[in-house]
Amino acid sequence: MPETHHTSFLSQGQRCAAWITPPAGDGPHPAVVLVHGFGATHDMRLDQYEQAFADAGMVVLSFDFRHIGASEGIPRQLVSVPRQLADIDAALAFLAGDPRVDPTRIALWGTSMGATHVLLAAAEHPELAAAVVQCPVMNTMNAAFSSGLGAVAKLAGPITSDLIRAALRLPRRYVPLVDDPGKTAIVTVPGAKDGWYGMVPPGASFDNRVTASVGFELVKLNASRRAASVRAPLLVCVSDHETLMDPRIAAKTAERAPRGTALHYPADHFEVYHPPLVDGIIRDQVAFLTRHLRPTALSEAGRD
Repeated sequence: MPETHHTSFLSQGQRCAAWITPPAGDGPHPAVVLVHGFGATHDMRLDQYEQAFADAGMVVLSFDFRHIGASEGIPRQLVSVPRQLADIDAALAFLAGDPRVDPTRIALWGTSMGATHVLLAAAEHPELAAAVVQCPVMNTMNAAFSSGLGAVAKLAGPITSDLIRAALRLPRRYVPLVDDPGKTAIVTVPGAKDGWYGMVPPGASFDNRVTASVGFELVKLNASRRAASVRAPLLVCVSDHETLMDPRIAAKTAERAPRGTALHYPADHFEVYHPPLVDGIIRDQVAFLTRHLRPTALSEAGRD
């Protein structure tokens, strides 16, 4: 079984905690950067993807965004899409400089809101060899209104307060990332709270809060508009029973990408991480990545 090692890299002068899982055999190998979802950390079920992709002959790098999890950054739980895109740029540069990695065969993988990050980053990195997104939230404007206008209206006060506090360099205003329907939180769709907490393994913690101003970013962001600018082969794993975004947006994004492919699964937003669906979804992703990244280890295994 491939071993995962703790490491770190700098993004705009701050340390991002990272984990690297190399495959067996001599390199240089292709590589994949894993980009997690909204407010999530490395502990939350990324290990199954690390192991599967490394088993297939790829170096896998995962990390916590700045301000979240084991990474540096004050205030804590600050979610800023531009800052997180800078973290992805830093992760790609870190991985490309690893002597075990072939810098011409690097892919991005994103889950949930990580799909927004992957689309935006891939549009700016034509050198990428492939990109994969699953249960994608790539139109956060659509997702923001999935809880209804009343839920969005409840956030107006906290968002305004946090924007003012940030401008005045005062302690930030926080809201829960996820809560039950009717509560004041960024996400309040039915089942979302159980879904988020169901990602947290025993012994790990989940800081269920974010700086409220992120709501202002999310309500106007639609990364799916950049699909036509993504030149790398793009796999969109669509959850047909998606609860956080209209799944038709994901399918349409794959159509708009010049080299896009959509695969459909009978899943809601969270079922993709758990049996019985997760193993099949990972197999499909491994097949796509190996087709475009051509891992040497896999080729050698096929000749044995």
